[in-house]
Amino acid sequence: MRYIGNKQRLINTIHLFMKENNISGGVFCDLFAGTGVVGDYFKGDYRVIANDFMHYSYVFNQGKLLNKQLPSFSIFKKKYHTDPFSHLNSKVYKYNSSYYITNEYSPRNNRQFFTEENAIKIDGIRQSIEKLFLDKYILENEYFYLLASLLESVMGVSNTSGTYEAFLKDWDKRSFKPFMLVPLGMFDYKSISTVNKVFCKDSNELLRSIEGDVLYIDTPYTVTEYSSAYHLLETISKYDYPEIHGKTGRRVHNDKKSDYTKKRKAIFAFEDMFRQANFKDIIISYSTQSIVPLEDLVQTARRFAINHEVFVKKIPYREYKNLNASQKGDDLHEVLIYFKKDLSLNKSPLNYSGSKNNILTDIINLLPQHVGTFVDVMGGAFNVGANVVATDRVVFNDYNKYVYEIVKLISETNREELVQSCEAIISRFNLRKSEKDGYLEFRNYYNTIDNSALNLFVLSMFCFQNQIRFNSSQKFNTPIGNCAYNQTISDRIINFIPKSNMVEFTNKDFRDLDYGSYKDAVFYFDPPYFITNATYNDGKRGLQGWDKDLEADLLNLLDRLDSNNQKFMLANVVEHKGKINHLLMEWIKQRQTRYNITYIDHPTRKEVVIRNYSLEMTNNKETTCKNKDLLYHMNYSNGLIPTKTVYAY
Repeated sequence: MRYIGNKQRLINTIHLFMKENNISGGVFCDLFAGTGVVGDYFKGDYRVIANDFMHYSYVFNQGKLLNKQLPSFSIFKKKYHTDPFSHLNSKVYKYNSSYYITNEYSPRNNRQFFTEENAIKIDGIRQSIEKLFLDKYILENEYFYLLASLLESVMGVSNTSGTYEAFLKDWDKRSFKPFMLVPLGMFDYKSISTVNKVFCKDSNELLRSIEGDVLYIDTPYTVTEYSSAYHLLETISKYDYPEIHGKTGRRVHNDKKSDYTKKRKAIFAFEDMFRQANFKDIIISYSTQSIVPLEDLVQTARRFAINHEVFVKKIPYREYKNLNASQKGDDLHEVLIYFKKDLSLNKSPLNYSGSKNNILTDIINLLPQHVGTFVDVMGGAFNVGANVVATDRVVFNDYNKYVYEIVKLISETNREELVQSCEAIISRFNLRKSEKDGYLEFRNYYNTIDNSALNLFVLSMFCFQNQIRFNSSQKFNTPIGNCAYNQTISDRIINFIPKSNMVEFTNKDFRDLDYGSYKDAVFYFDPPYFITNATYNDGKRGLQGWDKDLEADLLNLLDRLDSNNQKFMLANVVEHKGKINHLLMEWIKQRQTRYNITYIDHPTRKEVVIRNYSLEMTNNKETTCKNKDLLYHMNYSNGLIPTKTVYAY
């Protein structure tokens, strides 16, 4: 089949590349599936997830992934005593007013994508397939196989150079061949997974809700929009009688524009894709003449790769050319890029109230496509900022000087040396779980002789509920607890490596930060919970507390940031054990159309994440396998008229 980016000729190379890099697993995702060549090839070895935001692609992938081989069509054969291909090809179709392709894309309307004879047959077969399904003479997998066969077959008689951006002025000889419905080409297997899944969604949106082992990415390479290049296949697939315009009859209401075809947005779309991908092995098919330079794409991938290792293999390949094709003189190479995604999450060695470990994934999912600078304004234990990949820097800020000094110590000290230092203190003071004498001696030593961040960090490991609490004289007064230093804390110290290369530390009140000095920034706020009383926000221990005035100051600050076109994200609690933050709820109510609001349920509280930016996704709804979502309702009494409804870097 003539299709831009078709991987038929490269599929064996891709498979060999996977073997060379020991890539395996149980779930394979073909994220930009196109005509389904790659997913079809791997369906014998993997459970396959396929996705593409074009509906015709959804049909191709359903046709291939729902069938291990040519469907049996047993119900149809029992009714008609022949196979559907012979039956549909032998029928005589007469033009009627419901034949949309004939009316719009044949010489009847001065467009010559198809001869009138072939257009009539395409319309007749398309409507017959729909009716057979509605009449239950074919099953769902058979319906998709027939429809995909139709889409593949029409390419053989299309009067085009390969896409539907234009038809040829003079008829190509292939156009005069009588149209025949030919079985869809696909791989045959003895068995395939019964839970293969096909989506019709924005790829970056989908990544926020799926996971697996191998993620295969084959984005558009040029400025060519597939929604434009294959608009006619989309219309045959949907058969929805769209409003069209122009010489070529393109669909008017076609909002499926890919960020990967836009020079300014493509690199940010890749950044977001890599950030959101919950797959251990990522393979990218790319081109040396793509919109994003190969070096820039590899550099972006390195930010998300284990040990920042990315491998590249170049393959000589002939360039597809159209009006928007590259005019560079360089030889075109198809490129396979591979890296192992760093899926680890940094859990801070500092146990601290309010840490967002339980919703960390939700927060990362709600980040914008591009994060230049991430400012963790109320950083606490640094669980959020340490897990954000920012292309420029992450800024950690916390007004609590004790917490600030501990986090800075943990982040900047050699990890092995820090473990040794902690263990030396524990040994010196004979610190043990629930043993009071050694603990009190060490606490007194901290309060009277050496109140270093290191000593406070060790104290926090053994004190009651790990609470960093002081009296009004700034003396640490938390009693002994049932906690202790253990292998888990040691491992967390060793593994606590911020995911961004550049981290800055500041110790300021949130109102004193110079927000205008941070360019290309996302400001993340995680304030003390106004409706709870943790030791760090009760205002009774010599440190600033948190009250309704500070809560109001914060909310006003967020509005100012929004007025200045600066991105913010607020994580807060609206309800906790029956208590409601009425101040926050009223603020949300007044701005529910202005900001994006996500509620997250927790066993003891209701959390909310509020942001003043969109995720820049197309608003495509997931297409499921339910009949009600697949069919275009047909009016049988009126002529079957559908209702509009290698080298390492």
